[in-house]
Amino acid sequence: MFAILRRMPRKRFELNPTSPYHVSARSNGRDWFALPLNEVWEIVSRYLFFLHYGYGVRIHGFVLMANHWHLLAQFPESNFSEAMNYFMRETSRCISHESRRINHVYGGRCFRSEIVTAQHFSHAYKYVYRNPVEAGLVRCVEEYEFSTLGALLGQRRTIIPLCADHILFESDFAEVLLWLNQVPEVADRESVRTGLRKSKFRLAINRNTGKVNRLETQPY
Repeated sequence: MFAILRRMPRKRFELNPTSPYHVSARSNGRDWFALPLNEVWEIVSRYLFFLHYGYGVRIHGFVLMANHWHLLAQFPESNFSEAMNYFMRETSRCISHESRRINHVYGGRCFRSEIVTAQHFSHAYKYVYRNPVEAGLVRCVEEYEFSTLGALLGQRRTIIPLCADHILFESDFAEVLLWLNQVPEVADRESVRTGLRKSKFRLAINRNTGKVNRLETQPY
């Protein structure tokens, strides 16, 4: 008789309520969102507002790109799945309704990566806010419209409830902006990008030394 193949149960996700997480999601097929980006920004801003007040999510930063987004947040009530399912479902519903399309908005579930050290958070913070610069959309991080950095800098209004930004405001403000706009080494950026694909953010291991890579561009 043939053995009956059973789907292996999904490994239980144990959330650390004290850790920040990098969360990201892409549009279906990696196509651009089916609405102008300013309209998508209004939708996600509204539901990030609900995410904070309805689920207690602490939002550290958010950047919307043409076909994906990046979120830095904590989930002190250990309700990551409920909160993010709500956010994905409702933003998808609104984008579909406004664009009058029935296709899936997102290509799958959001991806998360736990950030366990202050240094790693700095690397993730810079990676997220530099996304529009690396994509060639703007010359410097503060120019990008669909980013919470503009609100933190007092350049734009937002309804997104943001946590106190300890990187930006507890150091020399001008120096932090210089650091954010400093172009990282290609290997450094790749190390951070690869690390954020893991369930727990880790920088790449050097195959020659067996040790964690030391980034040339150190966090502020």
